[in-house]
Amino acid sequence: MRLSGVLKRPTAFLPVAMSCAALITVLIFLFMHGPAPQADEGAAAHIWQLLMAAQLPLVAYFAIRWVPQSPEQATPVLVVQVLAALAAVAPVFFLHW
Repeated sequence: MRLSGVLKRPTAFLPVAMSCAALITVLIFLFMHGPAPQADEGAAAHIWQLLMAAQLPLVAYFAIRWVPQSPEQATPVLVVQVLAALAAVAPVFFLHW
């Protein structure tokens, strides 16, 4: 199966989309409220947490399903998934939220 065939699978692109949505959530929160920590976790924090946690089973399933079958196509997708997750985690980490 070609790389484009693997990318059409929901378990390939949904984790990247979820990481992008989590990053956008953080950026919108920063734009609206600034970088100062809030007194309690709001809706944005919960949305971020749900998006990040919900993609873990998708990534695991993708890895279990596609890496043994076609590692040369699945590995770049896993790298993109991990990089997208790191991009979504970075602002939270650097702002000490």
